[in-house]
Amino acid sequence: MLLQHIESFVAIARHGSVSRAAETLYVTQPTLTARLHALERELGQRLFIRGRQGMRLTDAGRTFLPYAERALRAVGEGRRAILEMERAAAGQLALAAAPAVSTYFLPAVLERFVAAHPRVEVAVRTGHSEDVLQMVLRDEVQLGLGRALQHPEVVLEPIYEEELVLVVARGHPFARRASVSMAEVGQEQLILFDRTSSYYEITQAAFLAAGVTVRGMMELDNIEAAKKMVERGLGVALLPRSAISRELAAGDLGHVELRGTAPMRRHIVSMRRRDAGAPVGPVAAFLELLATRDG
Repeated sequence: MLLQHIESFVAIARHGSVSRAAETLYVTQPTLTARLHALERELGQRLFIRGRQGMRLTDAGRTFLPYAERALRAVGEGRRAILEMERAAAGQLALAAAPAVSTYFLPAVLERFVAAHPRVEVAVRTGHSEDVLQMVLRDEVQLGLGRALQHPEVVLEPIYEEELVLVVARGHPFARRASVSMAEVGQEQLILFDRTSSYYEITQAAFLAAGVTVRGMMELDNIEAAKKMVERGLGVALLPRSAISRELAAGDLGHVELRGTAPMRRHIVSMRRRDAGAPVGPVAAFLELLATRDG
């Protein structure tokens, strides 16, 4: 059953005339009559009686009319919903983000997005970057945010660069120095977080490249726990810069430059299925916000 057949039927019912209905639909009378006959054949019932007063609905026509009108309203609502989605005035945005991204970067971005697009329903899932990539590939989310993992079916767009920096308690001897070497850090109790994360790998690789063996390590499962241990003077840590801005501003932690070693950085990107086509609606609006955000 074609939508234009239903539309033609409703137009004839409203106007009681094939000629007037054809004018409103901008089609010829023969075309409109052919559509009506096709609909009657499909339903197996005559829908109109042609009389001197015009076209009158049969019992079958009166029965079918409210359903036809409801179908046209539903299609109209669907079209309006698509237009609203294209303008990001409504719709859905499903995201997945790596833990550090979802904790320290995403909240501020989502605050701005929701303020600008209050009728968009936002859903967020979390997982390590490998998990985020799989959620994107399985079409469970529209966008993923995490470290750059290459995959032929996924398009990556850079968002920001994250750097691991050395942080110490404000009373630690390192806090009074402009910089320290990796060898000196290796003599301290090193606090690591989340053995399954790429940050752990970056930290271990940095010490290996410097030829430094760490004297002692404390392994925790998240960044917040690592920060608390450092604040209590239980060791030093290499933490993402985005995770310590509040503590640095409050003076609870101190940042010390590392001397004689390359910066420990990784790129944070958005991930999107390549076959999804050009981004539209909430996805396009969110990506635009990422591209134009301050910093």
